[in-house]
Amino acid sequence: MTRSTLPPLLEKHFRAGDDHDWETLAACFHEESVVVDDSRLHVGRAAIRAWREEAAGAFTYTATLTHAEPVGRTGHHVVVHLEGDFPGGVIDLHYQFTLADGLIRSLTIAP
Repeated sequence: MTRSTLPPLLEKHFRAGDDHDWETLAACFHEESVVVDDSRLHVGRAAIRAWREEAAGAFTYTATLTHAEPVGRTGHHVVVHLEGDFPGGVIDLHYQFTLADGLIRSLTIAP
């Protein structure tokens, strides 16, 4: 599976993360968007940018998209396989996106 199967906004989101382009990544979200990751809530573009930048610097890892599908009219479920130097070393993360008005409204990330 390739990222080309994703909607352009989600492709842009994942590419910006790979490139450590936090400004572009944050711009994929609404000003008041919400992200839940590792049971932590991040609200608003500035908080989302800070969370993603911090998360990227915590560990070294590779990420491989393994599954993507639309959910209803505004949702997308994406599974990313990670391998790296974090505890456990391997995990599949499920990204649940809700889109609105051409941007990400919410994102929940869970194993």
